[in-house]
Amino acid sequence: MSVDKAFREMIRNEIEVQLKPLRDVVSRLEAGTSDLDALRSVAERLAPLAQVVGPLFGGNASAAAAAKPVKRGPGRPARTAAPAPVAVSGKRRGRKPATADGARSCAIMGCGKPSRTKGYCAAHYQKLRMLEKTNRRPSAWVDYAPADSVEDIKLPRGRAASKALAAAAQGNG
Repeated sequence: MSVDKAFREMIRNEIEVQLKPLRDVVSRLEAGTSDLDALRSVAERLAPLAQVVGPLFGGNASAAAAAKPVKRGPGRPARTAAPAPVAVSGKRRGRKPATADGARSCAIMGCGKPSRTKGYCAAHYQKLRMLEKTNRRPSAWVDYAPADSVEDIKLPRGRAASKALAAAAQGNG
């Protein structure tokens, strides 16, 4: 055997070894497609029977037609069913469940507006966010406080507010 033939045989064997997993995958795919073809032919043979028997058992022949997307105008996507809501685990956000008597009122004494987020009405929740942002949140302003249980605070405005923020920054720094 010549060196050339030995070299070619070695390369052929190496290629066969490298291609074996690919050939296995291709053969499995071919087997799967033949199964799909068999199922498709069975479904095609049973389709007339399904149309005849379907209404007897509560099936609706128009349901198959309704499953197809409706043709819409140019540039507009086809209508599809709304996606199912996704269950999210972890920290609960938003409104706490209402009590048995209905909607809760704001946690601030004398406010009387319905609570929206964390037990506060929209205005007091924004005030709470601002107090948190400036590190001035009072200890009484807790999340999900009972209705009419928290005393409101009056915040300084204008020059007094800037002086108060500067003093708070000096205290933290």
